[in-house]
Amino acid sequence: MSQTNITWIESTIVEDEVHMTIVELSHAASTPEELIMDWVSEGVLSPAGSSPQDWRFSGDSLKRAKTAARLTRDFEINTSGLALALDLMDQISQLRAELLRLSGPA
Repeated sequence: MSQTNITWIESTIVEDEVHMTIVELSHAASTPEELIMDWVSEGVLSPAGSSPQDWRFSGDSLKRAKTAARLTRDFEINTSGLALALDLMDQISQLRAELLRLSGPA
């Protein structure tokens, strides 16, 4: 008779718990604070807080800001176009997840 060992691993996604100021996000995304403010006004990023001094960005915002910075740099997309491009990328991700869910295990 064989013995089965079960290992239980618990983890926490750090990105969900991170809350950065605009200065920290600017450094982490290598993006000027002024550009981040433009992104917030256009709806590219949605921080918690009522003013730039109070804004707190989540880990998801960091990922989105890095993607926004890359698109802005590589394709020279303006802020309005960037908001549209990121929304479309989000929709594609959601549709892919739904397709995987519907197709079930392979």
